[in-house]
Amino acid sequence: MNSSAVARAGRQKARGKTASSVTEGAARAGLAARGVIYVLVGLLALQIAFGDGGEQADRQGAVAEIAGQPFGSALLWALGVGLVGMALWRLSEAAFGSADPDGRKAHKRLLALVRSVFYGFVAFSVLRFAAGGGSGSGSGSGSGDQESRDITATALELPAGQWLVGAGGAVIIGAGAWIAIQAVRREYRDTLRLGEMSRAERRVTDVTGVGGGVARGTVFAALGVFAVQAAVDYEPDKAKGMDDTLRTFADTALGPWLLACVAFGLLLFGIFSFLLARRRRV
Repeated sequence: MNSSAVARAGRQKARGKTASSVTEGAARAGLAARGVIYVLVGLLALQIAFGDGGEQADRQGAVAEIAGQPFGSALLWALGVGLVGMALWRLSEAAFGSADPDGRKAHKRLLALVRSVFYGFVAFSVLRFAAGGGSGSGSGSGSGDQESRDITATALELPAGQWLVGAGGAVIIGAGAWIAIQAVRREYRDTLRLGEMSRAERRVTDVTGVGGGVARGTVFAALGVFAVQAAVDYEPDKAKGMDDTLRTFADTALGPWLLACVAFGLLLFGIFSFLLARRRRV
């Protein structure tokens, strides 16, 4: 191999390392940003469970909570940038495959693409809120729930709209069940650098990963149930966002204690996201 070929190979290797470092940084920033949102949603839901229901227990409520803190605007920009990192990381997984087992298979890449689109939307809403000084989509009481109702109403007006909304709700129910089952089976361990973790760290990861995943899956499944109900009854107002869904848990026979359990689980999932930001293979 001549000297020019060696130099070219060296440059390509350096570019590959740089790209890998950028992707890893984006992934870890994104996971940390997700952790912030879930911790805040869990804390807001706990406040609702114990009688202080003034704030929305959803992404919009979490964003509003951050905005009200000292240096809130800067924190929102940092959160938005982290979520952009999450979206770009998932997009790279869709394009090139992930470090997970079977990460290059078509269904894994499709799932990564869906996640990329979702986190891109979340990042856009957070950054728009930050840029508007609190006047964006996150402001306003019940905006997340109203957004769900508006989307459902629009979808119901489409040809075969009831079937589309019902199918979408069924998919969300399935996703919730899948999230919970994956958590109980501790499938997340396949993505972790377990050899670098102490026994105590692995124990904390299992507690937060299982408890948080089950709570998150439960909320997703409940969101799907309400979407199916809205489709069957042709009543978009029966669709709910996260805030209304969480408040519904408090209206069950178990009262606020069920909501408190789910809220604590969401808080655990936020902590789990922080652990992933440190120990996940990217």
